[in-house]
Amino acid sequence: MPAPSLSLKGRALRFLSLREHSRSELARKLAPHAESAEQVDALLDELTALGFLSEQRFVESLLHRRAARHGSGRIRQELNASGIDPADHQEALDALKDSELSRARAVWSRRYASAPSDLNERARQTRFLLARGFSSAIVRQVLQAAAQAEIDDSDGQDPPG
Repeated sequence: MPAPSLSLKGRALRFLSLREHSRSELARKLAPHAESAEQVDALLDELTALGFLSEQRFVESLLHRRAARHGSGRIRQELNASGIDPADHQEALDALKDSELSRARAVWSRRYASAPSDLNERARQTRFLLARGFSSAIVRQVLQAAAQAEIDDSDGQDPPG
C-alpha cells in the first residue's frame, strides 16, 4: 500500500527537519506540489511567524557547514544563489574574514604535504584554493608561507654525507 501523500505543510516541515532552508529555496521545492504561488507564500509566512523558517538561522547554518572547507567568496556565492539578500549576510561574512588565512592554511595542509616544487604544481595548488573560494591574496600568502617553512626546515637540517 503506497504511503499517503504529504500535505504542503508536511513537505515543508520535512525539508526543514533535514536542514535549514532559505525562503526562496523552500518556495522552489514546494512549488511543484502547491496549487498556487499564493498558497506557498501563505505557508512560508506562517512558518516564519512560528519560527520554523529563519533566514538568519539559514545563514548561520550554511556558515557552520562550509567555513571549514571553503573561503568567503564561495560562501557568499552560495548565499546569493539561495536568495539571501547580501545586506543580510554581509556581517556574517565580515566575521569570517578574520579567520580566512588560517582556514586556507588548514584546507591546503589537508590536501598537500609540501610546498609546490615547480610552476605547474604551484598553478595546481593555486587553482585548488581559488576554487574553494579563497581570494588570490590569501592563496599567495598560504603558498609563500609553505615555501618559507620548507626553506626554514631545510636550513636546520645537517647536510647529507
